[in-house]
Amino acid sequence: MKRRSKKATTIYITELDYNRLNGLIERTRERNGTDREYLNKLEAELDRAEIVDPKDISGDVITMRSKVRLKDLVSGESNTYSLVFPTEADFAEGKISVLAPIGTAILGFRKGDTIEWQVPSGLRRLKVEEVIYQPESAGDHNL
Repeated sequence: MKRRSKKATTIYITELDYNRLNGLIERTRERNGTDREYLNKLEAELDRAEIVDPKDISGDVITMRSKVRLKDLVSGESNTYSLVFPTEADFAEGKISVLAPIGTAILGFRKGDTIEWQVPSGLRRLKVEEVIYQPESAGDHNL
């Protein structure tokens, strides 16, 4: 997965999300070898992230359980998604797992950033139009 941002290449992850996602990677790797590629990509994103205290993260950053509006820069279509843990995922409700390619791709980016990554059908380009809800900025530090 190739990721780029126009504004910056740094992604931001809260300390709580970082710890929970590392635990998810370890548990899933032990149980299931089929998701290894997705786990490796998520682990690479965590390795390059700047870890931030939940109280200090900017309100325009996509954290776990954030609800965001993304615009497909090819089709022009906008969609709203919530970034969730795998057990909470429900595509019909717009709840995207952090282990899905789009979930891993958007984690840690902020409003205005452009995300690009390769999928079987070609290059996807999305722009983060809005972070509608972020648990940390709403005071929900333990979600």
